[in-house]
Amino acid sequence: VEVSNNIRQLKMTSAKNEFQFSNTVEPHKERTRAILKAHPEVREHIGRNPVSFLIILFAVGLQLTIAYFLSSQSWWLALIVAFLVGAFANHACYVLIHEAAHNLIFKNRPMNYISGILADIPNVLPSSVSFRSYHLKHHSFQGDYYLDADLASKWEAKIIGHSFFGKALWEILFPVFQAIRTPRMKEIQFMNMWTIINWVVVFGVDALVIVFFGWNSFLYLVFSFFFSIGFHPLGARWIQEHFLIAPPQETYSYYGPLNTVALNVGYHNEHHDFPSIPWSNLPKVKAAAPEFYDNLVYHKSWTKLWLKFLFDPKLSLYSRMIRDNRGGLSAE
Repeated sequence: VEVSNNIRQLKMTSAKNEFQFSNTVEPHKERTRAILKAHPEVREHIGRNPVSFLIILFAVGLQLTIAYFLSSQSWWLALIVAFLVGAFANHACYVLIHEAAHNLIFKNRPMNYISGILADIPNVLPSSVSFRSYHLKHHSFQGDYYLDADLASKWEAKIIGHSFFGKALWEILFPVFQAIRTPRMKEIQFMNMWTIINWVVVFGVDALVIVFFGWNSFLYLVFSFFFSIGFHPLGARWIQEHFLIAPPQETYSYYGPLNTVALNVGYHNEHHDFPSIPWSNLPKVKAAAPEFYDNLVYHKSWTKLWLKFLFDPKLSLYSRMIRDNRGGLSAE
């Protein structure tokens, strides 16, 4: 009996330390076709929202203004304000970078590049243009280990493991782990002219903040950056989107109050089904086609999900679906 229990435990451990595999194509294209057949009026919500550019200016201005006023304050006050305010402003900037990546702000593509770079200013480390390159492949090749940078690397999942401390460390260093996934994506171009512009602008503003405002102001922006996508309830967004809470469902939406300040980024199934619809119209998609969304598992609290991810050993970076079926698509 003891030997049998040990074997059973070994199998369970082995299963926990592997990604789940799907032999089907990514799930969204089929649902998109079905929704458009049943509700052709959803096409009316496709378009762009130039108001997003004004929100970028406001969020960036807010962060730089707060950074200025914190220049002569203690570092711990910068930490608190970053957790309570800065994280939300920076997170909104990330959502707007995401909008720019899908060309959902302006019809002119260069203006979307510019919008994304401006939204990147408070983020300390430039990522807008690189995010664009990798994120669009995530949509086309969801779950493909060599094309979907949203998936953790196998070595990354292994060293983080299932413990609270491992997963907390992963959240704290989330931007670092994302950056070092990129060499795995050999088919995606990392550098172009816009990438260089992105680096010059963001690093240039970093230098200006340090010179004219001081190190405490810069520290506020650093704290805001890491909280906005890491060890913070907002960091649950990355868990919410594709971590397998209820497999085989691969994508999950969040319908909670933080969508107000997060610009509806929680409507993730709706976004994957219709990536050409701007953030302001995503709730309209759900309202127009409730029979396609009301039967899906969704989240109501990022805070609850954040704590569940940290403390539940069954959830880890392995809690993702992978596939090697490109659905007949080329990576080009």
